[in-house]
Amino acid sequence: MRKILFVDDDQNVLDGLRRMLRPMRAEWDMRFTDSGPNGLQLMENEPFDVVVSDMRMPGMDGAQFLNEVMRLYPRTVRFVLSGQSDRETIFRSIGPTHQFLSKPCDADTLKQVVACAFALRDVLHSEPLKALVSQIDTLPSLPDTYTHLMEELQSADPSIQRVGDIISQDMAMSAKVLQLVNSAFFGLRSHVTSPAQAASLLGQDVIRSLVLVVHVFSRQETICEGLFSAEVLQHHSLFVGTGAQAIGKYEKMDRKKADNLFIAGILHDLGKLVLAANLSERYTEVLKRFHAGEARLIEIEREVFGATHAEVGAYLLGLWGFPDPVIEAVAFHHEPRQYSKHEFDALTAVHVANALSGVTRIEIDGPLYEVVDLEYIKNIGMLENYRGWEQVVSAIGKAAS
Repeated sequence: MRKILFVDDDQNVLDGLRRMLRPMRAEWDMRFTDSGPNGLQLMENEPFDVVVSDMRMPGMDGAQFLNEVMRLYPRTVRFVLSGQSDRETIFRSIGPTHQFLSKPCDADTLKQVVACAFALRDVLHSEPLKALVSQIDTLPSLPDTYTHLMEELQSADPSIQRVGDIISQDMAMSAKVLQLVNSAFFGLRSHVTSPAQAASLLGQDVIRSLVLVVHVFSRQETICEGLFSAEVLQHHSLFVGTGAQAIGKYEKMDRKKADNLFIAGILHDLGKLVLAANLSERYTEVLKRFHAGEARLIEIEREVFGATHAEVGAYLLGLWGFPDPVIEAVAFHHEPRQYSKHEFDALTAVHVANALSGVTRIEIDGPLYEVVDLEYIKNIGMLENYRGWEQVVSAIGKAAS
C-alpha cells in the first residue's frame, strides 16, 4: 500500500484532509501531523512515498522541512499544499518542491496528482536513479545561452521578449520555466506549453530573481570527455520539436493536443542531459561503447543504469507535473510499441521526427541511427500518412541546412 504523509500546523486543515480522502483508505496508508519536526520523526520510523506539506508553519516552515526530506529521503515525492505565500518563501521552496498545489484544493485534484506520483514509481525501475532524479532542482544550460540570458537580464534595457526567445532555445531552461509557470503559486487557469509565453507570464522581475538570486539555471561545463555535446543535443531537440509540430499540423491535430508537440519534442532527450551531467563517468563509458557500434544507446543504458534516458527524462517531467502526453512521448519515443494506446498522438509525432532526424543529418545517436517503427505506425492505422510526414520533416531539415 502506498504511504502518504500530510504536514500542516492547522488542525482544521488536517481534519478536512482526513474527511476528504477517507474513500482512499483502502488504497493509501495516510499519516497526518502538525509540524515539520514531527513529520521527520515519522519518516525516521517508516518510509513514505509522498509528502504533502503546508508552506507557512511556525518554527520549521515548509521549505525547511522539504529540504530536509530531500536530503534524508531523496526517493520521496514532495508536494506543497499551501495558501498565499510571499515571493521570498516561494523562491525558497522551488528547489525541494516537485509540485505546488493551492489551498483550497478539491479532492479530485489532490487524488489525481498523488495518483500520478504513484504511477511514476513504475516508470523508473532503478531505485538509485529515482533518488538521483528526485533531488534534481535545476539542469545545466548551454554556456552561450546562459551568458546571453545573463547579459540580457543585466542590460540597461532588458526585453522580456528577448528573454523568452533565449529561454525557448534551451532545453533545461524551457523545462524549468514551464514547471514554475504551471504551478499553483502563479494561479494560471490554462496550462502553458510555450517556454517564451511562460517567460512572459512570469515577468522580467521574477525571471531575474530566479536566475540571479535563486539560481534555477546553471552553466553547462564540459562533460563526458567531449563525447557528449550539449550544443548538438540542443540543435537536435529543437529540430524534433519543430518536426513533431509540423506532423501535428499536417494531421490537423486538435489545437489543445498540438500544443504539447513542440515541448515534447524539445524535451524528449532530457534524460541524456540528466545522466551526462550527474553521472558523467558512467555515461562516458556508455557513450564510448555506443560510438563503437556495440548496441543501441538505450540497450547499453539499460544494461548500465537499469533504465534508459527516455525513462529518466519522463520520470523527472512527471515529478515536475508536466502533462501526460508529454511524459508519454518522452518515455516511449524509442519504443512506441511499448505504449498501451493505439492512436496518433504526441508520441507518434515525436517518435517519427526523432527517427527522421537521422535522414536530415541532425541525428545525435551516433553510428546506429534510429529508424521509424513502421509496425507501430501500421498498428495505429496511419501507414498511408507516413509519406506525408516524411516530406514535412524533410522540408524542415532542408530549411535548416
